[in-house]
Amino acid sequence: MAGLTLKGSVVYLRALEPEDLDLIFKIENDENMWELTSTITPFSRFLLKQYLKNSHRDIFEVKQLRLVICKNETDEPLGLIDLFEYEPKHHRAGLGILIFEDKERRKGFGAEALQLIIQYSFKRLELHQLYANILETNTGSISLFKNQGFEEVGLKKDWIRIAGNFENEYLYQLIKE
Repeated sequence: MAGLTLKGSVVYLRALEPEDLDLIFKIENDENMWELTSTITPFSRFLLKQYLKNSHRDIFEVKQLRLVICKNETDEPLGLIDLFEYEPKHHRAGLGILIFEDKERRKGFGAEALQLIIQYSFKRLELHQLYANILETNTGSISLFKNQGFEEVGLKKDWIRIAGNFENEYLYQLIKE
């Protein structure tokens, strides 16, 4: 399958489907995730159903792309990977990733998903750079992004407020060579 940018040896990335409603509902309403996304209120099934109904719109129109990370062997959804704040004029986008279950982390799924989205972003979307915002305490994500060639380029002090305390957030960049 040479040439396919969204299929790797252990995972593939696919578009959101209507059947993903329960999964998206669970993730978007997990209060532990709200700290990472600046969400402060729950999402209704109706609103998420509308979101899924419109998820076919392309990145050029909505400035974001959310894909599901699936295991090749079982088609099981493992997580989500997002391009956001897409800037066509400047050829850049933000990048975020979430592997749902802790037991599926540190198995190479996230690393391959990042490789696939990087390849897709540079080859198909012709981006010049990707960036990621990562909490200073999220050492797993820092390691994951560094291992894919992202470089720390900045520190935003007291940037994110979690449980009444402020945390620092790093800015990482990957610039196409």
